[in-house]
Amino acid sequence: MTSLDNAQHDRHAFEDEGGARDKTRDTTRTDDTRIGAVRALISPALLLEELPIPDETLELVARARQEISDVLHGRDDRLLVIVGPCSIHDHDQAMDYARLLKVAREELKRDLLIVMRVYFEKPRTTVGWKGYINDPRLDGSFHMNEGLRLARQLLLDVAALGLPAGTEFLDLLSPQYISDLIAWGAIGARTTESQSHRQLASGLSCPVGFKNGTDGGIKVASDAVLAASSAHAFMGMTKMGTAAIFETRGNTDCHVILRGGKAPNYDAASVNAACDALKASGLREQVMIDFSHANSSKKYERQVDVGRDVAGQIAGGDARITGVMIESHLQPGRQDLAEGQTRADLKPGVSITDACLGWAQTEPLLRELAVAVQKRRS
Repeated sequence: MTSLDNAQHDRHAFEDEGGARDKTRDTTRTDDTRIGAVRALISPALLLEELPIPDETLELVARARQEISDVLHGRDDRLLVIVGPCSIHDHDQAMDYARLLKVAREELKRDLLIVMRVYFEKPRTTVGWKGYINDPRLDGSFHMNEGLRLARQLLLDVAALGLPAGTEFLDLLSPQYISDLIAWGAIGARTTESQSHRQLASGLSCPVGFKNGTDGGIKVASDAVLAASSAHAFMGMTKMGTAAIFETRGNTDCHVILRGGKAPNYDAASVNAACDALKASGLREQVMIDFSHANSSKKYERQVDVGRDVAGQIAGGDARITGVMIESHLQPGRQDLAEGQTRADLKPGVSITDACLGWAQTEPLLRELAVAVQKRRS
């Protein structure tokens, strides 16, 4: 009998490798001890097959990405404007907003490159509703497969109007489900310092903006731009839903977003300081300015005042301001999502996260920015 057929030999070899000792070990005593449930997640490939991207939308996204890149690299003197709800919570209301924005985009396209803000993930300081993908029914049921489908369908519907979309990338897996439909992406203030998000940005096909830190510091954002422009290798999930090692080429279409911190940083002095810091790091002297968040002291009406100040800087000839962000919805303000409420209980067109400008305030602000670009150009 050869050693290959010798059961005694196999048993000794198994025991030498620790098999006899480990074969009945209960690993659940040290693994998943705080996991309450594990549910199946649809693979990105299946969702993309179910909701494919039409050729017209493919062309729209590719064209918008190139136009944004041209703005960032100084080949296009328009102002990039990311405008829309703080977060999406209702498909029909988002589409009503998109139709209004599409009209403004066409009318102001000579001066403004308008992209609709379509945010599905909401970072929380402690706890709260985490967004349309995480909890699309707004009731804590966490139907994430449904949320992914609804998010992708909304992006397809917005694109069908001829309107490009921008979003914040918060979860590291969700881009595989929707990133082919995104013209511009953001990394928020709480995640700009995250190595994983910098690596993600280095492999994304769209331009990406990094917000300054929550304390207002610019260095974390400039470091993020440098990191994202470099090649990286990291672990992730493929479209087929399997684990893989991704090797990226780096993203040269990244930039810094000023969103304020301990104090606002939209004024001319802050723009100068930010651009000096970027120059010292060997980066392009350019910024996008967020009219909301700490720049408006979390008072949504002040976005108009911030926008007027920024428009003045642009009209004065400052070409380093290449973009702005505005939180805007159909109606002004915000509302709480109370426990037990349904979507039908909410006021239509009003944000359930950060307070937003209403469309009646947003449209004149867009026109003011367009006039500022005309003055800068002349």
